[in-house]
Amino acid sequence: SPLCPQWPYCRKRCSYCSFNTYVVPAADEAAVRACLAREARTLLRLGRVQSVTSVFFGGGTPSLASPGTIAAVLEAVAGAAHLPADAEVTLEANPSSAGTPRLACFRAAGVNRLSIGVQSLDDAELRLLGREHTAAEARAAVEVARGLFPGRTSIDLLFGLPGQSRGAWARGLEAALGLCDDHVSLYQLTLERGTALAAQVWGGALPAPPQDLLADMYQTARAALVAAGFRHYEVSNFARKGALSAHNLSYWRAEQYIGVGPGAHGRFVPWGEGGCRREARVQTLEPNAWMREVQRQGHGTRRWVVLSLLEQLEEVLALGLRTDEGVTRERWGRFSPDLSLEAVFGAPGEARALQQQGWLVLDGSGLRCTREGLAVLDSLLPGLLCQLQHR
Repeated sequence: SPLCPQWPYCRKRCSYCSFNTYVVPAADEAAVRACLAREARTLLRLGRVQSVTSVFFGGGTPSLASPGTIAAVLEAVAGAAHLPADAEVTLEANPSSAGTPRLACFRAAGVNRLSIGVQSLDDAELRLLGREHTAAEARAAVEVARGLFPGRTSIDLLFGLPGQSRGAWARGLEAALGLCDDHVSLYQLTLERGTALAAQVWGGALPAPPQDLLADMYQTARAALVAAGFRHYEVSNFARKGALSAHNLSYWRAEQYIGVGPGAHGRFVPWGEGGCRREARVQTLEPNAWMREVQRQGHGTRRWVVLSLLEQLEEVLALGLRTDEGVTRERWGRFSPDLSLEAVFGAPGEARALQQQGWLVLDGSGLRCTREGLAVLDSLLPGLLCQLQHR
């Protein structure tokens, strides 16, 4: 099972961020570390996890945690389950907290893959996003990371910023590729209620990018990346020379995963509590409340819902179709031994119409989107989910 520890703190809130993050003068790191380690042990035992296939430190800004905290969590994991020596251990890092000595210490602590929140290489865009770092700092951080984690460095980029032109985006992407050509994640900026950037756009102070421009930016980037030798293996993710993220792949393949830390999400069967069905779990959001619960009962699970077979199949479909391999027959069969992909999506209906229109393919290997279908997946899914529900 993959494990996803969350570090909930940031030094500053970005203008577009709606994540469960907290800006505090000084977090009690020793207490957070002890609680992350304890919750990891508890939940791994609860899920009777034999082997942890990957660990992904997300956040917040986990590169603000000390390397000692990362080492302590990995030690706890290795004590409660098998952690293979070659398991992928990713740390999300901000350029402003990714200096050379610090990154070297993270590597010594057991991190072997870095995901850097570059977002943009333009200082004006970075200011608009409320990012702490400059373009020069981002370049420096990526260069250091590639020296320490060769072939295992990933960068995040945002497109669709207010006022951003297609040309500016294409130039920014080209500059980014000159910097890192292992793995790139592209995200369209979404305006979330309650964020500073959304208020500026909705209040008319900044222009909202038109929908056709956003689609154009995505296609421009996809074409540039594929031309540069990248495999477009998931809607937002591109990898070169086989540098796919094992952790992310296991998530899109609907494998079990365990979320640890404030606001973390998980999907697993709690065999240790006598459960025999997969549950969706969410940990308590607020860090201090979460720590009190972990100290009291070993974990801070706030909500857990037993997933019905239909809900599990909906997740398999919605996640699997995001990837270039799609939903394989083998994976579908693991969740649905009695009802084949063919029986659900081969019959007359929405899926067949989408195949005829060139958006979907259903063949011997399974169900997947075509290149064109991947770009409009959000508009295809409701009809497919509806067809599944009516089986």
